Amino acid sequence: MTNELTLKRGDRLCIATHNPGKLAEFKDLFAPFGLDLVSAGELGLPEPEETGTTFVENARLKAHAAAKASGLISLSDDSGLCVEALNGDPGVYTADWAGVPRNFDLAMQRVEDLLQEAGATEPANRRASFNATLCLAHPDGRDRLFVGSAEGTMIWPPRGKLGFGYDPAFIPDGHDRTFGEMPAEEKHSWTPGREGLSHRARSFALFAEACCEL
Repeated sequence: MTNELTLKRGDRLCIATHNPGKLAEFKDLFAPFGLDLVSAGELGLPEPEETGTTFVENARLKAHAAAKASGLISLSDDSGLCVEALNGDPGVYTADWAGVPRNFDLAMQRVEDLLQEAGATEPANRRASFNATLCLAHPDGRDRLFVGSAEGTMIWPPRGKLGFGYDPAFIPDGHDRTFGEMPAEEKHSWTPGREGLSHRARSFALFAEACCEL
């Protein structure tokens, strides 16, 4: 591994997550680059407490914790659902709304209940976005940030068993199916030189262009 925040085929990269769904998405996205991926969970690294109040703060916290503990360049993702009618909630607390252990059926129900309380019953009042901030951190303390988002509309009832989290309740703009109804290759819809559909794919495209060698 070089001392720069660039990655080439065969380099080992720590994905700073214990979330198997998120790790699976990253493995799909990294497929063209031939990197040796290992997750923080696989390395047995502790999960840092996410004390930040923004996606950027939490992404940095997770990436630097993994880089310091593993000695590897590490990539973190802090992402979440921001619903306009709920003043941007759940935002950085997107995962917390699912409780422990995570139950995203209950989390989606909570969002829907609050939308109903707010009188947000028409599509125009149910606008939302998925947002993703990637942080690539070096053990020496350097980092780089990449931000992507996907705009869309909340629907009810949820549809689809693919994806994870709130995917079944979110229809991205320009489509008539939820993220939960889209296979991984469609949801990511990313190849080198293309933007991608999902928030994670869009932030990843920026990261790959700047930091990865084919």
